[in-house]
Amino acid sequence: MGRKKWFIIFLVSLLVTTAGLMSCQGQGPSGSAQAMAPDFTLKDLEGNPFSLSNVKGKVVILDFWATWCPPCRMEIPHFQALSTEYKDKGLVVIGIALDDGGAAVVGPFAKSNGVTYPILIGNQQVAAAYGGIRGIPTTFIIDRKGRIVEKYVGYRDKEVFESAIKDHL
Repeated sequence: MGRKKWFIIFLVSLLVTTAGLMSCQGQGPSGSAQAMAPDFTLKDLEGNPFSLSNVKGKVVILDFWATWCPPCRMEIPHFQALSTEYKDKGLVVIGIALDDGGAAVVGPFAKSNGVTYPILIGNQQVAAAYGGIRGIPTTFIIDRKGRIVEKYVGYRDKEVFESAIKDHL
């Protein structure tokens, strides 16, 4: 992919992220009923299948991101810390990478950044199932019953995610 195309993608991502930062509030599912998180099966960095249903009964932070996205990269240490701190209380963090290069690009990045939570290689079908991912990072909080209880578009501090999960652990 040429530099010009990456630059345009970066600018669009930056604009979407800036808009998300300006709101600084989680967006719950629309309507009064909470939407169920769509199940999916994607491959992890080793090529093994991983399904959301594998973590049924857990609180899930589901993060759509990419290695080339600066706000996404800034959130990864937050997710790693939350995963470590709350794993024994029932939290699972799952990253869904939307990089064109797949595991060949994402794997070395995850390793060099000390990511130990599951990283999956995303696709258009899963992005569409979650309402169409129009900007990254886009992060969902899923409760123990499998309901989407929060949605965040754009960068958020660790404390925002920590506050969101504490009521569900």
